[in-house]
Amino acid sequence: MSFLGPKDDTQPWKGRYAPYDLIKELSIAVGVITLLAVLLTVLLSSPDETPSTLGQWSHQLPADFATTAAKELDETSPTAEYGPPYNHNSGSVQHFLFLHPQRWLGVSHPINTADDYVIKPLETVPNDEALRGALAEYKAAPEKQKKGWSEAYAKPLEEYATAVEEKKPPPSTVSVNSSTGTVTVRASGAGPVPTMMRSLLALAQSGGLDGSLLTSKNFFQTDYTKPLLLMSDGGLLAERAEEQHLLGKQWGLMNETGSFPGQPWLWLYSLWYQVEPMKTSPNADIQVLLIMGVLSLAFICIPFIPIVNRLPRWIPIYKLIWREHYRSLPQPPVPS
Repeated sequence: MSFLGPKDDTQPWKGRYAPYDLIKELSIAVGVITLLAVLLTVLLSSPDETPSTLGQWSHQLPADFATTAAKELDETSPTAEYGPPYNHNSGSVQHFLFLHPQRWLGVSHPINTADDYVIKPLETVPNDEALRGALAEYKAAPEKQKKGWSEAYAKPLEEYATAVEEKKPPPSTVSVNSSTGTVTVRASGAGPVPTMMRSLLALAQSGGLDGSLLTSKNFFQTDYTKPLLLMSDGGLLAERAEEQHLLGKQWGLMNETGSFPGQPWLWLYSLWYQVEPMKTSPNADIQVLLIMGVLSLAFICIPFIPIVNRLPRWIPIYKLIWREHYRSLPQPPVPS
């Protein structure tokens, strides 16, 4: 029997020719894609929200700003107790078994909350003799005295915050004027701290605190660590995240601002934060990273994993996908 191979496609074309304008087709394709890109951007892109600033925070939530500043001065804020890479505390140091990456890397971005967020910015305020005297008195006092002053000032503010959260009448020791953005704290035994906090609030509302914390030796300002950590210690960022549905309460999903869907390829990372033990673990971040590292390594090593690397031979889906290719291959002659 004669063997018939596949059709020879290398012979010269003898059929009809038609004119074809490549430039015209390219122009139409680019125009349609551009129109679709603009239309989908308008309809589906996330809104361009204005950035949060210390000035905005101090105007909108002056009591929250004053409460946070008092904790920074007292060094009891989350940033002050965080640990590496900001300080040598161990409040938020994550680890897993013998893995301690935060401690191994050490303090690379040192932050002293009392000095960086309160003392040094206030030293830049000119022509204020009352503030200068308050700073001199505070810096000359022993550490125990400083802590006592800070705690005496912070206590009424904490009572005020609790009353607002529980929708109860605020204590008489704290008065907040929303129209002027001023906070008055009547605290006995607070020493020079009330004077310092009033000046710090005024500095923040003028925009000077933003500039003080963003001072950099580089030509371009790229390090926003200090103002972001200060705002994260307060309630501004949490309030905005609540409004924009960014608190991660939706199981296995990520959002951008508002109800706009976020990065779909990160669903697997966010999923692990919703299941135990990561859901309630203080070391959830390193646990999720280790899980994703093991899964990624397993995916890369599929060709070398016994049994798994033989699944394509046992389930020959590739033959179904490439069926036309296999049909066109030369068939062995059938014996007569």
